[in-house]
Amino acid sequence: MNFTLQAQDKLSQARAGVMETAHGKIETPIFMPVGTAGTVKAVHQHELVNDIQAQIILGNTYHLYLRPGLDVLHKAGGLHKFNGWDRPILTDSGGYQVYSLTEVRKIKEEGVTFRSHVDGSKHLFTPENVMDTQRIIGADIIMAFDECTPYPCDYNYARRSLDMTHRWLKRCCDRFDSTDPLYGYDQTLLPIVQGSVYKDLREKSAEVIASFEREGNAIGGLSVGEPAEEMYAMTEVVTKILPYEKPRYLMGVGTPINILENIALGIDMFDCVMPTRNARNGMLFTRNGIINIKNEKWKDDFSAIEAESDLMMDQVYSKAYLRHLIRSQEILGAQIASLHNLHFYLWLVKQAREKIIEGTFYDWKEKMVKVLGVRL
Repeated sequence: MNFTLQAQDKLSQARAGVMETAHGKIETPIFMPVGTAGTVKAVHQHELVNDIQAQIILGNTYHLYLRPGLDVLHKAGGLHKFNGWDRPILTDSGGYQVYSLTEVRKIKEEGVTFRSHVDGSKHLFTPENVMDTQRIIGADIIMAFDECTPYPCDYNYARRSLDMTHRWLKRCCDRFDSTDPLYGYDQTLLPIVQGSVYKDLREKSAEVIASFEREGNAIGGLSVGEPAEEMYAMTEVVTKILPYEKPRYLMGVGTPINILENIALGIDMFDCVMPTRNARNGMLFTRNGIINIKNEKWKDDFSAIEAESDLMMDQVYSKAYLRHLIRSQEILGAQIASLHNLHFYLWLVKQAREKIIEGTFYDWKEKMVKVLGVRL
């Protein structure tokens, strides 16, 4: 993977660049729709390409490992062949699932034993076999195995966890560097900065991660319940240390406001389930604020879902019709809302990129964050 910086905002740390992978280029800043089990929920691949203009999607190692399973993915020739997506893919390592499966997992130096949420069967993830698993899945960008600590988190626990994550990273790199990709194209391994909300731990982790000199770096363990101000503070600490010339990926973030504020702090890549998960529950993100389409006020509002949008579907369907679909739990409602929200997220980062290149990002960002959180 190659990364080229193209522009830098004068009033913030925001920057625009281009990542080059075996499956195509990615213009940053970028948002990656989450395709947990090999699919972005309720959205066709052609819609991702033509309507949403997604440049990269994310898959989840834990879920793909359980279903459809590594044997199926290997026989298919990797996830790209299996799901018909010919653009870049990033896979997480399963570390976040380790964090979320607190009742059915046990963390040791060797790795993590856990029970499948599907059938209760017992499994072991280690830094080594997670690298092997992501080789089989075949994503362009794969993540190191780490522990994502909860919030709040005791300082001593966070410190011990961080040290183990760094030891696991060494094992990940050793395994990755001693194996070859399986499908004839290169893969890139990104390490993950941890340290909860403790400044000294975040600084230590960023320095350790930078010392591995991989092609890019990620920041994990944020957007797990801490106040937004804590997230921004930790991001700023880390971006001052991570190499300027390499892409920075803030994992699992977030709201539209979160994304803009973190772009201003020097982040290049984002992912989050929020646009699709919230869409299925009737929450729409728009340029003028947030709509809860289930509310009574939209019952006989026959105006376009979002008049300013260039997504044709937003003009075809009315707020009243979408409200009817969502309240009736019709599958089409989830499809329309998911398409809308993903289109908005990709529009937002594209606008941010254009403003950075124009040199007007900071003022534009300040105006946008005042309206994006308004409840309409």
